[in-house]
Amino acid sequence: MNEQSTFVEAKNYILRRVSEILENGNIETVNKIVEKILKTRQIFVYGAGRSGIVGKAFAMRLVQMGLRAYFIGETITPIVEHGDLVFIISNKGETYSAIQTANIVRRVGGEVVVLTSNPQSKLALAANHVLELKIERDTQHRRFAPLGTLFEVSAFIYLDALVAEIMEKKNENEDTMRARHAIMV
Repeated sequence: MNEQSTFVEAKNYILRRVSEILENGNIETVNKIVEKILKTRQIFVYGAGRSGIVGKAFAMRLVQMGLRAYFIGETITPIVEHGDLVFIISNKGETYSAIQTANIVRRVGGEVVVLTSNPQSKLALAANHVLELKIERDTQHRRFAPLGTLFEVSAFIYLDALVAEIMEKKNENEDTMRARHAIMV
């Protein structure tokens, strides 16, 4: 196969699989998490590697909606305190730093929300709330969506859909968010 046809096959494969992954979702759980986000004083987000990049994008949108949100690991991030809400994004839920973060958060009295593809992982077991993205492996994922690609793309879209729900509840819109958007110079 030539490079262009592999590109098209990969694009179509990723779009189809992500759509299948996102079809499943418990709206009651989403509503409960949105309610917690709106009631908490501070929201923290954590993820390692590409999951961290997805997490940073989510934290950015939370800030743009006027919420106090931070990404754990940045030099200016305050400490997590009792009553804070912490989102941890991890495909397999076995990343040591993510598990350690969840345990520390629980110890100080914060709540942990985990977005993962493995609801039986050590990380999920340390969470107060688990949001699962069911990812069934097939023979093509290694070729068209290596490593955690399906999880990361699905997580990005899932969290952006969560943002839309929060926007609705907070009566936010693109204009109000743009007013809080960082200006790059």
